Amino acid sequence: MMLGTPRLHLREVDSTNVRAQRLAMSGAPHGTLVTAEAQSAGHGRQGRTWVTPPGRALACSLVLREPPRLLPMVAALAVADVADHFDAAGRAASIKWPNDVLLDGRKVAGILAEGRPQEGWVVLGIGVNVAVEEDAFPPELREIATSLGCAPPQVGDALALLLERLAHWLAATPAEAMDAYRARDALAGREISWNDGRGTALGVADDGRLRVRPSDDDASAEVLLDAGEVHIGSGRAD
Repeated sequence: MMLGTPRLHLREVDSTNVRAQRLAMSGAPHGTLVTAEAQSAGHGRQGRTWVTPPGRALACSLVLREPPRLLPMVAALAVADVADHFDAAGRAASIKWPNDVLLDGRKVAGILAEGRPQEGWVVLGIGVNVAVEEDAFPPELREIATSLGCAPPQVGDALALLLERLAHWLAATPAEAMDAYRARDALAGREISWNDGRGTALGVADDGRLRVRPSDDDASAEVLLDAGEVHIGSGRAD
């Protein structure tokens, strides 16, 4: 079944991910899509709030049956393709591991996969700042968030392309997806920090883990990060 069918579109919802999870638990088929004009309780990774101004941001969640292991990275590739196509300033999208899509170092989209993999399903939530005005972001986000700078009518166009590109990357081989991901890697060669230390990012392994050379070890040492929050630089200011 194609992505986006059936579709439930709501004027306002607490969270498209929450609504899609309810549908998934009720047996909704692969590709079921939930979209909303606005969210009152959207959320992202690490429990962060995701702001969705009415009619100006894409808020959608997909039910995916038997999702691929690299789903967060595949989703980031699809969003990056959308950003490249629609960004009014012509900025090239990059990806900060594992799935933050950036334009000039500022986050333009949120991606969150939640569900019950043991039962064979995941809900993939994606929010994209398509037509959000810069001064509409909360003050604490204005230096780290950005928008595609489009007009509100293009939110629907962005959704159509997102579904197309997501279908493309879901059908790609892991090797094809990882090659494309590495071409957009925002961390390779940069100093980073995480909860347990700091070091230099060396790129992404084939299984999706982040390769890092810790600062306190010799030049040949390498560790693999499989989860958690990574920050550019030695501090947490990004």
